[in-house]
Amino acid sequence: MNEAETRAKHMDPALRAAGWGVVEGSRIRREYVISPGRIQGKFRRGKPLCADYILEYRNTKLAVVEAEAWDVPLTEGVARAKNYAEKLAIRYTYATNGQAIYQVDMPHPSHCSYPPEVEVPTFPSSDQL
Repeated sequence: MNEAETRAKHMDPALRAAGWGVVEGSRIRREYVISPGRIQGKFRRGKPLCADYILEYRNTKLAVVEAEAWDVPLTEGVARAKNYAEKLAIRYTYATNGQAIYQVDMPHPSHCSYPPEVEVPTFPSSDQL
């Protein structure tokens, strides 16, 4: 199963089950453009930097979710998700292949120096974040 199928069959229903896009004020932003891509000259740009999902509640970005295909290892997208979270100043980030969910709580100056990382059974709701 490729990434698009995994997202449609497993991730979108899991996010809805957690209340994202269902609870008033919550929103799932798909293919969120972080930067439009490097200028390469002659009016061309490189590939844009896009997060697979951004979870918002009342216009506040709360989490980045990076999707992978079903047969790709769970942690394959963790580095990208962390990078996106840093660029957007978002605390929580998730990587998933549709079979499991890997959560990273990004460090802040007042917190520990390393991000706590753990596999979680479900996506959190907007209230939990």
